[in-house]
Amino acid sequence: MTTNDTPVKVEQVACEICLKEVPISEAVVPEATDYVAHFCGLDCYQKWKDQRDETDAPVEKSGS
Repeated sequence: MTTNDTPVKVEQVACEICLKEVPISEAVVPEATDYVAHFCGLDCYQKWKDQRDETDAPVEKSGS
């Protein structure tokens, strides 16, 4: 009996925030309409979400 000890190549993706390589099966994948972003964990996802919330906040116009 022979065994095949060759390593299995696991597909990796980079976290959208810290760029850490993580297996695609372990990545958090929030889907948006135009793209898919991968995160290594909830901390990076929260940082990304906070950044998006800041850029999406309405700009107050001065009443002149």
